[in-house]
Amino acid sequence: MHFLARHARARRALAVVGFIAILGATGARVTPVPATSSQRAIGPSNVVFVLADDLDLASMKYMPHTRHLIGDRGATFDNYFVSDSLCCPSRATTLRGQYAHNTGVHANAGKDGGFETAYLLGIEHDTYAVRVQGVGYATGFFGKYLNHYPGKASPTYIPPGWDSWASAISGKPYSEFNYTLNVDGQPVHYGYRASDYGTEVYFRHARSFMDQAHDEDRRFFAAINVYAPHMPSTPAPRDAALFLHLRAPRTPAFDLADVTGQPAFIRDLPQFTRPEMKAIDHLYRLRLQSIQDVDREVARLVRHLRREHELRRTYIVFASDNGFHLGQHRLPSGKETAYDTDIHVPLLVRGPGIRPGMHVHRLALNNDLAPTFDDIAGVPAAGFTDGRSLLPVLLGEHRASGAARRAILIEHWAEVSANGVVRPTNSENRPDEEPQDADQFDPRLNPDRIVGPYPLQDRTILGRLRIIPEYRAVRTRHHLYVEYATGERELYDLDHDPDEIHNLAGTMPALERRLATRLDALKRCRAAGCRDAEDRPTA
Repeated sequence: MHFLARHARARRALAVVGFIAILGATGARVTPVPATSSQRAIGPSNVVFVLADDLDLASMKYMPHTRHLIGDRGATFDNYFVSDSLCCPSRATTLRGQYAHNTGVHANAGKDGGFETAYLLGIEHDTYAVRVQGVGYATGFFGKYLNHYPGKASPTYIPPGWDSWASAISGKPYSEFNYTLNVDGQPVHYGYRASDYGTEVYFRHARSFMDQAHDEDRRFFAAINVYAPHMPSTPAPRDAALFLHLRAPRTPAFDLADVTGQPAFIRDLPQFTRPEMKAIDHLYRLRLQSIQDVDREVARLVRHLRREHELRRTYIVFASDNGFHLGQHRLPSGKETAYDTDIHVPLLVRGPGIRPGMHVHRLALNNDLAPTFDDIAGVPAAGFTDGRSLLPVLLGEHRASGAARRAILIEHWAEVSANGVVRPTNSENRPDEEPQDADQFDPRLNPDRIVGPYPLQDRTILGRLRIIPEYRAVRTRHHLYVEYATGERELYDLDHDPDEIHNLAGTMPALERRLATRLDALKRCRAAGCRDAEDRPTA
């Protein structure tokens, strides 16, 4: 037996013993995950988790490689949602398997948001990465972490649970060029060359990591968190001329004519002007252009795994941290609402034991990802987990999958600064998310680079952005019910009104009472109590 293989297996065995010993010493509450017959037949598997940033479900139409190589060769979740449609709360939920009201990360920044909050609360010390690493997996993270990382921590800070690390610590990573990564504790700058384009850099780091784990005969977990299609939605140079005649979809909710039944933050918005329409269409094209390289890199990833004989024992998971509205309900660009544009996002999974082409209709949530990753690795589930493993459903073990969810909780908090000022988090011109400065794309200033010229994103629509009031909502297969801190309510019949434009609040009191009761149980739930509240019949 090769020395590296013997050494790696010994490390895995010691890691399992050590992990169990630590759990016992700390008194941590764990719930064993029983191995199913399919899991025993499949054996330990690799995981590659690709997470897009602000990718809406409708835009998956323009990612044919991803749909074919993951969805058609595996499973597509038709009812997958995020519980808080904002980057940092969603990413914290994914790491922990908890609703945002339990992670404590409620916004992208401020006194209860961003990386700083996660760091101060210590939630990074028990994530799926820590648990998977604890049973011998090689773990690697590449791309966008929690907003405002590394904050006041050291620029070389690497969160617990990751063996290999490459995440931005300065520069303009949202622009895909001119940024500095913390690469395994060393700052590495990337400039304006084609090879510096962010999406390609993160996948390149991931492939190198997987190759090393393969050479050491170790199972691996690779998280690839790209910035696309987040604004400024910079495309790879080869894609800058694509989709030039497309317009943002004019759905029934687009530039909504009658807003009399909508909450005040929407009623206060006028219909779009022609320049605003032009800006929305321009951003739409940039978003589609920017995801083309992600789509190509997914195809390259699959080819690479096949060539290394790892594809058959690897689960590939593709998802988005939240959706994106672009013109619906008179809202220009952004997320954070309880509408499906923002919370209903893609989830595709392929891997051992998954029937190709299957569609999963059950309600699934981003707090399910951590327990699913735990389950794949055979790790004891954390006692604080609100979500549930999706693996039994993926493997067709319906009896083992437990009761199906009937409802999910949707949450949103306002961002409050340290001095108590409420700020609109639904804004793309924040310090860490602002459009790239125009001169950085000027080829006259960078004659030896090949990045431009790209037009600066039109700021016309940004002046429309409003603070979305805090709310809690419950989403079922058939209804959306929202309670705002302002006292306003929304109720939509999704079977007859999928675009959520006819607010029925006040017209169906019996249904509202039932949904309000469910919401009361969900917004304070924890762990098994969340699953009980989700599974309870509405009637």
